[in-house]
Amino acid sequence: MSHLLQFFDYEHLPAPLQTVSKPFGDLARDMAAVLLANPESTVALRNLLEAKDCAVRAVLWRSPA
Repeated sequence: MSHLLQFFDYEHLPAPLQTVSKPFGDLARDMAAVLLANPESTVALRNLLEAKDCAVRAVLWRSPA
């Protein structure tokens, strides 16, 4: 499960994307600290990662021309 935490790093992102990404990273680390390592906790982190990616893409969204 801890191998997924690397994808929640946000320090390398531009400031506007850090603002969106940081809460997901914080929550992922909190969850990894309290959940037992099992398939369900891995799925929970994967789903959180998917939500984070969607939120970042929402900031980057450009309407089609």
